Amino acid sequence: QVQVVESGGGLVQAGGSLSLSCVASGNIYLIHAMGWYRQAPGKQRELVAHVTSGGSPNYADSVKGRFTISRDNAKNTVYLQMNSLKPEDTAVYYCKILATPRTTDYGMDYWGKGTLVTVSS
Repeated sequence: QVQVVESGGGLVQAGGSLSLSCVASGNIYLIHAMGWYRQAPGKQRELVAHVTSGGSPNYADSVKGRFTISRDNAKNTVYLQMNSLKPEDTAVYYCKILATPRTTDYGMDYWGKGTLVTVSS
């Protein structure tokens, strides 16, 4: 079993900052990519940022220049630093990891349950 747990959501005023963390634990052999997604009310889940096993980041156009994704491989953790937040960033933020568990020889996607970020105007 692999567990993914997000933390760090909350309420912030527009222009403010929040930092999210996501820790993966359990029977993990290797973590490949790690990413953050979000889902606003009435909308589909969308990619926010993604980081490869080599540390190369990729961002949605809507967050470029404001959000920064990073990972700590030793801690099986991925972070999302969110600056200059806007009301339209309000959503549930989900962490997803692509990992190979010790019980298989192929990678699988694992999702966290999400953390709510609310940006007030």
